[in-house]
Parts: sequence; C-alpha cells; structure tokens
Amino acid sequence: MKHNRQSSLFRYSGRLGAGLLLIGSGFAEVPPAEAIAGLDVGEGLEASLFASEPMMLSPSSIDIDHLGRVWVCEVINYRGHNGKRKEGDRILVLEDTSGDGKADKSTVFYQGRDIDSAHGICVLGNKVIVSVGDNVFIMTDEDGDLKSDKKEAIFTKIGGAQHDHGIHAFSFGPDGKLYFNFGNASRQLANAAGETITDKAGNLVKADRKPYQQGMVFRCDLDGSNVETLGWNFRNNWEVCVDSFGTIWQSDNDDDGNKGVRINFVMEYGNYGYRDEMTGGGWGDKRTNIEQEIPLRHWHLNDPGVVPNLLQTGQGSPTGIVVYEGSVLPSIFRNQVIHCDAGPNVTRAYPAKTEGAGYSAKMINILKGSRDKWFRPSDVCVAPDGSLLVADWYDPGVGGHAMGDLKRGRIFRVAVPGSKHSVPKADFSTPDGAATALTSPNGATRYLAWMALHKMGDKAVSALQKIWKSENPRHRARALWVLGKSAGRGQSSVDLALADSDPDIRIVGIRLARQLGLSLPETVAKVVKDKSPAVRREAAIALRFDGSDQANALWTELALQHKGSDRWYLEALGIGSDLHADARFAAWLVKVGDQWKSDGGRDIVWRSRSKAAPEYLVKIIKDKSIKDHDSLRYMRAFDFHRGEEKKKALESLLDL
Repeated sequence: MKHNRQSSLFRYSGRLGAGLLLIGSGFAEVPPAEAIAGLDVGEGLEASLFASEPMMLSPSSIDIDHLGRVWVCEVINYRGHNGKRKEGDRILVLEDTSGDGKADKSTVFYQGRDIDSAHGICVLGNKVIVSVGDNVFIMTDEDGDLKSDKKEAIFTKIGGAQHDHGIHAFSFGPDGKLYFNFGNASRQLANAAGETITDKAGNLVKADRKPYQQGMVFRCDLDGSNVETLGWNFRNNWEVCVDSFGTIWQSDNDDDGNKGVRINFVMEYGNYGYRDEMTGGGWGDKRTNIEQEIPLRHWHLNDPGVVPNLLQTGQGSPTGIVVYEGSVLPSIFRNQVIHCDAGPNVTRAYPAKTEGAGYSAKMINILKGSRDKWFRPSDVCVAPDGSLLVADWYDPGVGGHAMGDLKRGRIFRVAVPGSKHSVPKADFSTPDGAATALTSPNGATRYLAWMALHKMGDKAVSALQKIWKSENPRHRARALWVLGKSAGRGQSSVDLALADSDPDIRIVGIRLARQLGLSLPETVAKVVKDKSPAVRREAAIALRFDGSDQANALWTELALQHKGSDRWYLEALGIGSDLHADARFAAWLVKVGDQWKSDGGRDIVWRSRSKAAPEYLVKIIKDKSIKDHDSLRYMRAFDFHRGEEKKKALESLLDL
C-alpha cells in the first residue's frame, strides 16, 4: 500500500552533496515489496532487494568485507534530527546466511553519539575506518565477534561536523596506501594529538590558499602517516576511488542548481578550480575571459592552472563512487567508474576511454528511480562475487541538509539476470591463495591479499610473477605494486613496467618510482619521448619536486611535444613546472627558439608562472597575425603573476 506523505511543495537545496531539487505533492514512498518495480534497471542487468527497513535505516555509506557482509553507516541523528536517537547512530553488519541474496541477520558493530551522521566507512580486515564529524576513527574488532573493542582517532579537528561537505570515506589503493577526501566545510587535517599535519610537500594541510583551499584529496600510509595532498579546490567531493593503476576518480558538486556536477580524473597535485586560485573569489565574480556557460564558469575552466573535468553531468547531488574491476557485469561496465547521484535518483556508469593525456567519457544508467522519486542512492560497492550493492538512503528529497524520512532505507543487489549471490572462498595463508585473492573484484579481499603477500616477502614472488605474466592488465598492475614494494625489488619492478607494451603499466612504473623515492630524472629519461601522451603526462608530474638541471632538460623535452590541442597535457606540464617555473621556462626558451610562437608554444607561455612569461604574453597580444587570436585569454593569464616583471609588461601594452 502506498502512503501519500507529501501534501505541499518542498524546497531542498543541499543534502548529500547538494543540488536543487523541487518535490511536489505527487510523489510518495514505495514499500519494500514494490521497490524493484519503481526502478528502471540497465540493459543486461537485474536488480534485487538485499535489505530494507526495518532491518536498516538511512544508509549514508557502505562497505563489503571479504565474507560478503555489508557494513552500514546508519544515520538518524542528522542535522535537524540530531539527538532524536538518544543512544546515537549505529554501524551495522548485514549478512545473508541462507545464500538467497537477501540479508537475514543484522549485528550492531558500534552505537554512540560519537558517530552521529557518519559519512564514510572502510573495512580492512578486523579494522574499520569511520569518517564522522571532525574525526576519523579506526575501530578494531580484536576477538572476531563483530563488536568494536577499541576506538582510536587518526585524524582530528577537521571541521565540517554535521555537514555534507566534510570528511568522507577511505579506500585502500593498489599501492598499499589509503585514499580519502573532504569537502569545503573541512578546514584542516590534524593528527590524533590535534596538531595540524604538514604533508610530504612541506605544506600545512589547511584551507588557507597557502597553497591549498576548499575540498581536497589525500593519500597516506595505513597508520595515517606520510600524508600527501593530491588535489584541491573542490566544492563537495563526496568520495574518492582509485583503480588498479593508481588512477584517482571522484565526483564534485556545484553550488545549488547550476547544473555543473562534475566527474574528475584527479591528476595529482592539481588545482580544480572551484574558487579563484589567487584571490579565493567565487565562480560568479567578474573576471577576464569568463566562460560563457554557467556550468563551465563554475569551475574556472578558462583559467591557466585548472585541471579540466572528465565529464559534467548536469544538476544533481553526487555521492558514492567505485571503480568496477570485476567480470560479472556486462562488458560496458567493466573497468569503469560507477557512481551514485541522489538528486536525479540514479546510479550510473561512466565508460571512459583515453583521449590524449586525459580521458573522455559518457553516461550509462544502471538504476534509475523513474517511478520512485524517493530512490536516493548514497553509495555503491563491489561484492566478492562481482555483483554491485547500491545503498539507498530513501527519502523524499535531497538538499538543505534536510532529511524528510527517518524510518526507511534500502540496499539493492545488481548483477546479470539469474546470477545467484555467492561468496568465493579466499585463502590468505599461502602465496598462491593470496595471489588469487589479489585478483578479486572486492576491495576488502584485495586488502587482505596485499597484506598477506607483502608479509610473505620472497615466498610470494613466484605467485605474483604468475599474475604479472597474465593477460589482465589490472591484475598485472596489482601484482607489480606488491612486487615493487617488496624489499630489494623496487628498481627491477619499475624497469619491468617502463619496458612494458601497455601504457597503463608504464604509468604504474612512474608512479611506483615516485613512491619508492627512486631517481625520477633517471625514470623519466626512459619515457620522455613515449608515444603515449598519458605516459608523458605522468612523467611531467613526476618531475614536480625536482629542480635539478637534468629535470629542467627533461621537462623541456616533454614541453616541446605539446602541440596546443591537449589541455590535460598542458596542465600536467604546469604541475611539473610550477615549483621551478623560472628555470623550466628559461630552459624551454633556449631549446624552442622561434617556435615558441606556435600553438603549443603560446600555450606554454599562457600556463607558465615564470617571471619571464608576462613579456611573452605581451608579444602574443600584440601579434595581430595570429590566426584565431584571443587576447582575453592571454590577458587573463596576467592575473596569475606578481611583481615588477608583470608591471613592466602591462605598461608596455600601452604602446598598442
């Protein structure tokens, strides 16, 4: 039976990532028995209901362990409802003990006011990372009874408590590190003692434009040490995921109602343009060469120093995200980003292909709440059997940090028609068993396999080499990461990768060399003229912190290969030069000669932060012979310079 609960018009403007959504009186909740009927399911897929109320309510984040158990952040004490559940919010563990594809057992792992409105969960063996309020906790089940026995903070004083734009879920990467992010309500990252963290680049992790601002993406060791700030200037980047090559993906949400929700390939150390890099000004502030369309204007995409977006998906409230590296779903979904957007009631995939130094992508729906507008997908995870589980907060609206319903919540299973739920057995005690587990589509299984293989050391080499010689590039990459981080095998693993025929494997080699602290000029020299722009992109980024003459020469070789048509490649060159801009630009000028006037050369001038660049900007602006000349573009570049050189260059324009 359907109950009409909406009798008037509601306006929401910011829950779960925000976006503007208007809800009218014609929408009503659908009972669990009719849940599937309210959804459109993607071609070649079948959906079933795994769990629902009253077993579980309002799931904000989920994860799936190696035994197929689903861990849920169940949220009641959210914003205006904070305190209604006096015992505090819960972390639940849901199990299908009968094997029929439906949860029939629920265990409370933890309950308390200290986890009210948790926004992220990550299960790593007997440890659970919970992102909530101002803190990130590690909870440990020491005796295997699915109850938390110990709770420790690894990050504190983050900011953004009871705010969607706060700290979000962690994920385990193929490199043995943790990846996570926070939105722009968070102000800093502090350690357990409350001390603001200095990252590996030597910067305080604070949103103060010195150099970071707004939402950020991070990588760290399993104990929270060695924090790296990988990207910044996002608005509300709800969750981050990383594929087997170490490529990072996430979504981000615009200011409410501006149809600028975006998907990002996170090029490391990039600025992503939500606010003006230099002033912190908003996207609507007047600026030279402003973008014509508001969804593009929103991200300062015409500014030098802003990494482009993979895709803009329109209006929405983006939430959970994962890379599907299984083999159960149809081929169109394999090795692709899968994402929840609660605003338009959809879970979709973004099949991507390499395009130059970056990617292009399209959208394909997996679940769409066409007849059930309460369908609010909040997270998506991959089970050990390769199926998807999609969490549904199930609510009349998103926005305004509101919550219209406290009594419902669902989890759906998505697989191919006729596929039965199963949990493949994993053996982590032997090299061959752990190596097989490393090929699992499930992240929690891969974590246990990675840790077991790493601990085995030399005993695991033979099993890992079998995977390395297989035909699956992603499995090969996983084996390479473990081999490369085994004692004494770093350089040989990098050399293997750089000589491989697959550009994605060569990219892994560069990233592995960076993490191991190997000689980056020596590494880059092997790929400086690689036929793949994506490999050269990673080479440019790898040189970021090296100011040597050799690095300047290598960067110049990479810059000479920019032809003026690939913004991804240009921004990678910028990332690789910004910390040594004067020396890089000078080395390039010597080598490029008069060819600096080419399309690619003018791009380098436009992007460079060298003190010498303003003089060349003037030359470009004065040159009326340039076809398709765009003076506003080059005038905007002056805003990213300071000092006497800029002043003299602008004064020389008076001679026009």
